[in-house]
Amino acid sequence: MSNGLWTSVKDNVVFVLVCVGIAAALFAIAYLAEKLIKKKNNDTERILSTRKITMIGVFAAISTVLMMFEFPVPFAPAFYELDFSEIPALIGTFAFGPVAGVMIELCKILLKLLIKGTSTAFVGDLANFVIGCSFILPASIIYMFKKTKKNAILASVTGTLIMSVFGTLFNAVYLLPAFASLYGMPLEAIVEMGTKVNGSINSVTTLVIFAVAPLNLLKGSSVSIVTLLVYKKLSPILKTGTVGRVKNAAKKVETVR
Repeated sequence: MSNGLWTSVKDNVVFVLVCVGIAAALFAIAYLAEKLIKKKNNDTERILSTRKITMIGVFAAISTVLMMFEFPVPFAPAFYELDFSEIPALIGTFAFGPVAGVMIELCKILLKLLIKGTSTAFVGDLANFVIGCSFILPASIIYMFKKTKKNAILASVTGTLIMSVFGTLFNAVYLLPAFASLYGMPLEAIVEMGTKVNGSINSVTTLVIFAVAPLNLLKGSSVSIVTLLVYKKLSPILKTGTVGRVKNAAKKVETVR
């Protein structure tokens, strides 16, 4: 009994440390990428201004609300569900940069845990955060280089493909084994849940290929389409705080002259 309890505690501690490590690594990647691109573009605006932090909170709150509405998909077992919480995250990261995007994702998960708790021993929450970041990070980095509609499309497509590949591998290599270990459930039982939905699913590999990959492709595509449709209309409003102040200052200078 004591050995089993110790193993359970150790597994949970290791999982928490992995979560913290992944979050720190994602923040570091986002910060370094944004710093380098800002330097290249001679952009002197702070990575996290007061206004950005405020907007991060707003977008995180909207993402949390959207995360509460999850929809089952016919090709995957019930524990894989579709939500559209990445829409505000992608809009926010296009507007304010990679660091803002990662912070929106993290705040979204923390708010969700405070409101709803977890039903997956935190594995699903880690998955949502990491896989969400694997989508918005490459998308925001590409878009930050050149903020055009064409580049926004390229960024969204690239982000969707990276999320699909990474999400599939991350589920197979770490998330599903971690879920099985923390829940004390054999992997075979999880695979069987997939088999009931799709007879072609008979292993962890086929589970992620026929369930996880299509889910991430569907999510990335739908989030990208909605973002591309609404971002242009929202962009002037989101930029008012920075660009607007610059224009007003320029007008005042002209008036003085």
